[in-house]
Amino acid sequence: MNNKDIIAIGKRVISIENDAIVALQKRIGNDFARAVKTLMDCRGRVIVTGMGKSGAIGRKIASTLASTGTNATFLHPAEGMHGDLGMVHKNDVILAISKSGETIELSHLLPSFRRLNVPIIAMTGNRKSTLGRYANVIIDISVQAEACPNDLAPTASTTVTLVMGDALAVSLLESKGFSAEDFALLHPGGTLGKKLLMRVQDLMEDDDRLPFCFEDDLMKVAVMEMAHKRGICPVIDGENHLIGVITTGDLNRLIEKTEHFMIVPVKEVMNPQPKYMLEQDLAILAYNKMEEHRIIAMPVVNKQNKLVGVIHLHDLMQEGING
Repeated sequence: MNNKDIIAIGKRVISIENDAIVALQKRIGNDFARAVKTLMDCRGRVIVTGMGKSGAIGRKIASTLASTGTNATFLHPAEGMHGDLGMVHKNDVILAISKSGETIELSHLLPSFRRLNVPIIAMTGNRKSTLGRYANVIIDISVQAEACPNDLAPTASTTVTLVMGDALAVSLLESKGFSAEDFALLHPGGTLGKKLLMRVQDLMEDDDRLPFCFEDDLMKVAVMEMAHKRGICPVIDGENHLIGVITTGDLNRLIEKTEHFMIVPVKEVMNPQPKYMLEQDLAILAYNKMEEHRIIAMPVVNKQNKLVGVIHLHDLMQEGING
């Protein structure tokens, strides 16, 4: 098999799985909304269960739910038959995954779930299956074909199951108003926690390192501030309110226009609508804003729009805050 053939296979697999996701999106409807509301109303834990590849995807779904504020865990159906069923309580919700809906180990647990009177959300490709008959809510994860040429190995079906799990988790977190701060509290360690917990005020330059000038100053003042304090000069009024900013780009354009740039009034050069951050904003938001507008520094203000600092892209990146 030559390179051309191998590339064609890879593209075919992606095309089949993409088509399966598009078809899945079209099936999002009332059953999906009922499933989200059932999960929202859960007063215990969401017990995700499935065998084989469905189980592998189920573990990921349970992990995603847990990391986004939903109390969730995974139950292996075979282990459930040998004692682990004891983890299921009356206030829980079952999220059961089976493409066929006839997985033997899972089917053996369904009567027990019913006796416990716990709601069952079925993710299956067969509504008329055993799992479908026991379920309170059915989410259709059927696919027209697997990417496997023999239509045997779970490929497209596991992809749509994973995507549906993400759709449930994100719908839940948005319905609950789960914030970036909430997420950070569940991820306190490592780079992710740093990105989510660190605020602009933790990294900004302030006090005697803070550059500034007034609109009636001459550009000589702004140039000196920029030269000694890293290339940006916020402009303030007499009460310290931010009213503009001068950047190295503004200075370069001024120099191109006149040789006497040092005696030009600041108010003729400054940008009166500067990009800025609030001191309480998350540092990651500052990074994203600088990347979007292709700038290297921004003024930082408090809730009264008074200048309190300057945040630099380099400092964000040095702390691992980089998108």
